[in-house]
Amino acid sequence: MAADLETEVQAIDKSLLECSAEEIAVKWLQANDLQKEVYQHLAYYVPKIYCRGPNPAPQREDMLAQHVLLGPMEWYLCGEDPAFGFPKLEQANKPSHLCGRVFKVGEPTYSCRDCAVDPTCVLCMECFLGSIHREHRYRMTTSGGGGFCDCGDTEAWKEGPYCQKHELNSSETAEEEDPLVHLPEDMVARAYNIFAITFKYAVDILTWEKENELPGLEMIEKSDTYYCMLFNDEVHTYEQVIYTLQKAVNCTQKEAIGFATTVDRDGRRSVRYGDFQYCDQAKSVIVRNTSRQTKPLKVQVMHSSIVAHQSFGLKLLTWLGSVIGYSDGLRRILCQVGLQEGPDGENSSLVDKLMLYDSKLWKGARNVYHQLFMSSLLMDLKYKKLFAIRFARNYERLQSDFMKDDHDREFSIADLSIQIFTVPSLARMLITEENLMTTIIKTFMDHLRHRDIQGRFQFERYTALQAFKFRRVQSLILDLKYVLISKPTEWSDDLRRKFLEGFDAFLELLKCMQGMDPITRQVGQHIEMEPEWEAAFTLQMKLTLVISMMQDWCALDEKVLIEAYKKCLTVLMQCHSGFTDGEQPIVLSMCGHSVETIRYCVSQEKVSIHLPVSRLLAGLHVLLSKTEVAYKFPELLPLSELSPPMLIEHPLRCLVLCAQVHAGMWRRNGFSLVNQTGVSMMDPNHFLMIMLSRFELYQIFSTPDYGKRFSTENTNKDVVQQNNTLIEEMLYLIIMIIGERFSPGIGQVNATDEIKREIIHQLSIRPMAHSELVKALPEDENRETGMESVIEEVACFKKPGLTGRGLYELKPECAKSFNLYFYHFSRAEQSKAEEAQRKLRRQNREDTALPPPALPPFCPLFASLVNILQSDVMLCIMGTILQWAVEHNGYAWSESMLQRVLHLIGMALQEEKQHLENLSEENVVTFTFTQKISKPGEAPNNSPSILAMLETLQNAPHLEVHKDMIRWILKTFNTIKKLRESSSSSPVVETEGNIMEESSRDKDKAERKRKAEIARLRREKIMAQMSEMQRHFINENKELFQQTLEELDTSTSGAHENSPVISDAKLTALGPEQTRVAEPRQVVMCILCQEEQEVKVDSRAMVLAAFIQRSTVLSKNRNKSTPDPEKYDPLFMHPDLSCGTHTGSCGHIMHAHCWQRYFDAVQAKEQRRQQRLRVHTSYDVENGEFLCPLCECLSNTVIPLLPPPRVLFNRLDFSSQPNLTQWIRTVSQQVKALHLLQNEDSASHSGHSEKMDQLQLPEGFRPDFKLKNPYSESIKEMLTTFGTATYKVGLKVHPNEEDPRVPIMCWGSCAYTIQTIERILADEDKPLFGHLPCRQDDCLTSLTRFAAAHWTVSSLSAVQGHFCTLLASLVPNEKNGNLPCILDIDMFHLLVSLVLSFPAIHCQDFSGVSLGTGDLHLFHLVTMAHIVQILLTSSTEENGMDQENTNSEEEVAVLTLYKFLCQCTGSALKEISSGWHLWRNLKAGIMPFLRCSALFFHYLNGVPAPSEIQVNGANQFEHLCSYLSLPNNLTCLFQENSEILNTLIESWCNNNEVKRYLEGKRHAISYARESNKLIDLPDDYSCLINQASNFSCPKSGGDKSRAPTLCLVCGTMLCSQSYCCQTELEGEDVGACTAHTYTCGSGVGIFLRVRECQVLFLAGKTKGCFYPPPYLDDYGETDQGLRRGNPLHLCKERFKKIQKLWQQHSITEEIGHAQEANQTLVGIDWQHL
Repeated sequence: MAADLETEVQAIDKSLLECSAEEIAVKWLQANDLQKEVYQHLAYYVPKIYCRGPNPAPQREDMLAQHVLLGPMEWYLCGEDPAFGFPKLEQANKPSHLCGRVFKVGEPTYSCRDCAVDPTCVLCMECFLGSIHREHRYRMTTSGGGGFCDCGDTEAWKEGPYCQKHELNSSETAEEEDPLVHLPEDMVARAYNIFAITFKYAVDILTWEKENELPGLEMIEKSDTYYCMLFNDEVHTYEQVIYTLQKAVNCTQKEAIGFATTVDRDGRRSVRYGDFQYCDQAKSVIVRNTSRQTKPLKVQVMHSSIVAHQSFGLKLLTWLGSVIGYSDGLRRILCQVGLQEGPDGENSSLVDKLMLYDSKLWKGARNVYHQLFMSSLLMDLKYKKLFAIRFARNYERLQSDFMKDDHDREFSIADLSIQIFTVPSLARMLITEENLMTTIIKTFMDHLRHRDIQGRFQFERYTALQAFKFRRVQSLILDLKYVLISKPTEWSDDLRRKFLEGFDAFLELLKCMQGMDPITRQVGQHIEMEPEWEAAFTLQMKLTLVISMMQDWCALDEKVLIEAYKKCLTVLMQCHSGFTDGEQPIVLSMCGHSVETIRYCVSQEKVSIHLPVSRLLAGLHVLLSKTEVAYKFPELLPLSELSPPMLIEHPLRCLVLCAQVHAGMWRRNGFSLVNQTGVSMMDPNHFLMIMLSRFELYQIFSTPDYGKRFSTENTNKDVVQQNNTLIEEMLYLIIMIIGERFSPGIGQVNATDEIKREIIHQLSIRPMAHSELVKALPEDENRETGMESVIEEVACFKKPGLTGRGLYELKPECAKSFNLYFYHFSRAEQSKAEEAQRKLRRQNREDTALPPPALPPFCPLFASLVNILQSDVMLCIMGTILQWAVEHNGYAWSESMLQRVLHLIGMALQEEKQHLENLSEENVVTFTFTQKISKPGEAPNNSPSILAMLETLQNAPHLEVHKDMIRWILKTFNTIKKLRESSSSSPVVETEGNIMEESSRDKDKAERKRKAEIARLRREKIMAQMSEMQRHFINENKELFQQTLEELDTSTSGAHENSPVISDAKLTALGPEQTRVAEPRQVVMCILCQEEQEVKVDSRAMVLAAFIQRSTVLSKNRNKSTPDPEKYDPLFMHPDLSCGTHTGSCGHIMHAHCWQRYFDAVQAKEQRRQQRLRVHTSYDVENGEFLCPLCECLSNTVIPLLPPPRVLFNRLDFSSQPNLTQWIRTVSQQVKALHLLQNEDSASHSGHSEKMDQLQLPEGFRPDFKLKNPYSESIKEMLTTFGTATYKVGLKVHPNEEDPRVPIMCWGSCAYTIQTIERILADEDKPLFGHLPCRQDDCLTSLTRFAAAHWTVSSLSAVQGHFCTLLASLVPNEKNGNLPCILDIDMFHLLVSLVLSFPAIHCQDFSGVSLGTGDLHLFHLVTMAHIVQILLTSSTEENGMDQENTNSEEEVAVLTLYKFLCQCTGSALKEISSGWHLWRNLKAGIMPFLRCSALFFHYLNGVPAPSEIQVNGANQFEHLCSYLSLPNNLTCLFQENSEILNTLIESWCNNNEVKRYLEGKRHAISYARESNKLIDLPDDYSCLINQASNFSCPKSGGDKSRAPTLCLVCGTMLCSQSYCCQTELEGEDVGACTAHTYTCGSGVGIFLRVRECQVLFLAGKTKGCFYPPPYLDDYGETDQGLRRGNPLHLCKERFKKIQKLWQQHSITEEIGHAQEANQTLVGIDWQHL
């Protein structure tokens, strides 16, 4: 069957390939009825090309379509070969000034905050880099796809609309010329014909609904082939779709994932191909399976030829888009064709058809035709206008389609509103000609149909579906914002009329909102179900901006403003017409004033917080003042009709509601809004009385002694509390009404003063980062706060360090404008700010009063507000509260109440002072607060004056806090008095005041002194405690201190008891001459049981928590395939270090048995937890992981602490020590003997002894000797534990302590860890010793000692075998063939393994040769091999460096050696004459090896490092050589032992691999190896975004990746977090990043998620965390998620910090800490990233 199919395909191909585009085009040119011809051609060929089988074959389809279908059209259009025709068109075409590049998903876009008309004006990267805006304040975001670049659009930019590429040529005229003049006549006609036919064909086929026939195309052969087509919706999840498909069309999960991905991307995909019945069956399964929870997935069975034609229809639209790119003329023709009215009148043009069919099309089709509209209609300015009109006319239909559509806004045609409404000229035109404002608002109102009896919106009973619709409806508010965003400069009468019409509609909308969702206080029981209040709030929030934009429009034209003000008033009257229904009027009187109002009790009746009409009116009233219309045309304004009490009624109710919420009477929160408008027109006394009544406090203040009654009757505590809070809130409201004058129009200020004040108050709380500050400030419609312009005046910027962010701090001189009752403070902020400001004043030794700041004067329209302060009712309130405070026991009052009264008094004094200071001659000051507060009360109760009460309170002990403030008030009072008198008539009061101040000052001083004394004593006590603790610590850790002292001694050549005096303290780390150091006793404490114990060979084991991990940090070859771990032999490490085993430790010590108990408990807890809940912890117990009990550092094993192991195996060295040659001979004999014995062993089992005699054993060698293991049982157990763990992790195998590879892995881990540490120190330019943190020092000591002792618990013969093999790689013998050549062995690994396995042979040697001799000879041997290795691979180009041909002995010797190598290799080496170069290369190349060896022998033998290596000085090389007992001239080694070395060198050089390398047939590592670094990142983050937006997913055919992620280790870009790139790893599906960590970082990875601007750390499948990125904006902040869009630049220090984490292998630890600190990280499926 398959074969038949293939032959069929080939057969088709032949007939198709023979078509000639030219001939068909010629035929078309001669045809009478072109449409019929083209349609016949398409009807015949399209089904033959498209949709020929179950799986699409896009390459083949595209090729054939181009050849058979599009080719003829292009020939016809050009009238010649399109290969020549199109380039000609392009040349004739003038370059466009519009860029019009359509953005891909994730591409960077730039907006200029200085020049963009609104935030939707963006540039693509190319235009941005060539524009003036890159020097401005720009914002960078990533596109969601679908918008286009606005470069060249003069309406989008205030300046610099063109980049260099799209610049206007000066010769060009600005007027629009018709682009068709550039095209030849006949071509225009042909273009009309072909465009009309193809566009109509595409639109017809895409909007076709019948499943069995085609529009105007007869089906050639009606075959029974159908597709079961699955469509995308936004309701079902990926998982649901995949699961359903597997059931319905029984495919594998992989295929189902493929289907689902395509459906999600293109909007539809055929999931089955076959006859009708076969497809229909799949359809019914899918529908059945998905209809349970929601509406079912949309599935259609479609005839294959329909699908074919639709595919080609899309192809045609894309083709049209590309053809019109060649010429503006063709673009104009296509626009005309598209917008031509069809025969059916309204809405019959092709464009209209497509638009109105939008919600029925699938995603892929929508994208294609939206792109076409953008590249045609929106790029041609004439047709953009016509299209905008069509769009506005159909606006209502398009929006209601969108409401029902199940796709998101970005896929809907409605989304094009952003391209149209944001163009100012189009928006104005649509408002005047199409009445757009009214249309939008009416559409909006239509969709919110729920109303109550008064016609207000009702959101209380909102269903899920309505909520979904409501979310959709909000996009209409956005459209309204777009229309209003750019304000008109000149008004025509039409625009005025239409705007006011729109304003009417808007008022209608607000009228439905005024008072919506009213709420009643619940008394008694709780409400069962909270009413749905969110919707109403959202609506109010979203409309706030629109209200302010409407006000901005009104402000621009006086006539409009007056009209709008009148309209708004009328609407407010209508809203209030039901004002007095059922509410009886009452009369209030107090202090001789009376006022009529209505009886209304907020806590019992209904009240609403939604009062947009009042807000709008208040805003307009302020504008009247700001634009001075109020003073110019008072006769036009209905100010007399205003009934102030009625204006303030609702806002006041709302504020009272908020106050009561605070008081805990309502447990709900609300907005606070100030309505100074009404108050400014009333008698202040009347206002205050109404206010008292609404706050339900009228009784308290109007009846004397009311408060007394309260406290005596011991009433309900809650009521007292509530009343207090209400009084506080009411005072607060008065402070706000009088004090908030910073809006232009209310006070005489401008906009910058307002912002400055906001910033000052935000920074008074604490220093803030730029982003916090921006969040705290109010934004305008362009998302701007205007902060940058003023911030420098009020704050200074402090740059961040390595962590944290830059902060703005308030300048000290701004502190005086701090107002404690700033109206944007929340409760918490207010107390924080107060605390911070008082602290600051204490630090500056000032008094801590926070007086009210001086305020700007009011505008005339609001000037009467200040009279509230001196009104009788106000004075009565103040007096009452002060009275309560004086007799503070009898009344229920609160300090904050008093604080507010003091603040109000202060405000009044400031006000009076300002009036006096600005006094001109003839004016009388009407503000006489000082006199009023000096007068005592009236006759009956003779209350003292306010002033007198303040003086009393000044010394009240219970008001300590407010003392300073009262003192400030009295001082100011005196100042004012002086100003009033301006002549010293009565200096009496003044002196009295002074005396009073003096005495209190003395008191103050004494008090301060006493406090200082107490503080001093306390400090001393603490110091004493601390030094005691220090002494204790030194005692406990005596040994540590002792040891350091001793080491200091050593370096200053001190004498030791048990060693001869070291002359000049030349320290030697190894060999027979090794410096003997007294072994300090090591006493340590267990962190679990706190017991101390000495580390001894036979005591219980002590262990360090450790973490072993595979590592590729040093790797020079990341692509190496990992061999099968079961068979792999790790004996030799390749110099590319492709994967090592690293051990790290946090340095915390436990008893082995304590640790065992702790670990068992962790395991048990884990099993219990797993049964309860299936979440990961940050550590994986099954893999032996646990957290260090002290520092919670991730660990997976423990290292035993040991005394220096070599001492145990040293025997007396009584014979003379052999030289290298003799030693090699001896050891070779021993090796040979062992080989023979092993062979014998395997051959026979007869008695051992006679065999021994027959062998010629070297003298003193006793192979049958078995060493007794010196270690205690528990230490042996720990040796095994750690060894097995290293083996298990390093090889990724199951633990097996018998495996002979265990000791190899232990030596390898020791060598690798030392190498990583040496590299870190080298990269940071730190000296080798003396700079390691103690945890690393402890870790290396323990690790080296452990590795040296591990052979005692391994099989002796295995270790001996390893030694023999290792040695054979340098000293060949008959037995071991095919070992790696000298170029393929990492010499340091070899050294460590040789030295650590040597005791296994040495323990059977009783000839009196010391172990140290062996160490020394092995070290020399390996060093020489390394020198040869370096010389063979050194790429010594004799570059023209200044050669110092000093011909020192080193250089001559090196040259000699090199020449000898040339002989050995048969002169394949390059000739080099300069010894200086060779010696330089050799020194540089061998340095890392020597440094590692120094570390190794230092930790192995415990010889302290000479002080010269502990600092970075000159001659490091010589000092290292001396410490390692090497000659300074390394080549002397060869000369001393030339007899044996010449043969060895020859054997090394004769290896085949070496020859191949020298002939250039293979590669080898050269020395010194470069340190690995993370990749270089660009300085500007947008380069990365751009790189990522060009990156397409490697698996799903050129599709853009959604989460492109950059590996920082190797620079690969990955497609993360998506189904398409999942792979299988150890039987689990994992995402691209996780899979990559296994190849690139053996399980650990560092990634940068480019779209989120976040660093991602991964370790294994279950561990991961996010880390702050190394990119900062100019304010020193990171921008994770690119939300703010400030330009980001690379911070080198932070990047270094990440690099250091990686080099130190701390990534896993970092993740562990992050996951412990933040539990949400544990729940993330890291393996899918």
